[in-house]
Amino acid sequence: MHLLHQHPLIKEYQRKNQFGKLIDADFEIRSPGNVVYGLTVKDEHLATPHHAHGGLIAALLDAVTGVGALSLVCTENKVVATVNLNVSYILGARLGDVLRAQSSLVKQGNRLLFMNATVTNQEGETIAQASATLTAYPMEKAGY
Repeated sequence: MHLLHQHPLIKEYQRKNQFGKLIDADFEIRSPGNVVYGLTVKDEHLATPHHAHGGLIAALLDAVTGVGALSLVCTENKVVATVNLNVSYILGARLGDVLRAQSSLVKQGNRLLFMNATVTNQEGETIAQASATLTAYPMEKAGY
């Protein structure tokens, strides 16, 4: 686990992120921009008798790109917000699947960050991929 996990903005994000708690997801910062977010598909995540709702997968991709971008700007006392998220669903996530989303930085500018992410299951099969654009701004504007 990277030292950024102990950064005050990251810790505050963890404390206040009620949605992450709702979907029972947790993350690890491996290095700036490289974050792994995971969860296990449970009954409350299902849209059909056997498959997770696509919104759960999109939320996981949004979360991993968001924390990935946050890990790149938190040392500048900045936070991020998603401006655009493009998701491609490849395979359904089934009840009991252990999902792992991983982010990577494509390009970082002064205000915009471009991130990619992939969600895989416990078999290493790709469930979905995403590209995201996020904007970085002073933490005070977000109420921190």
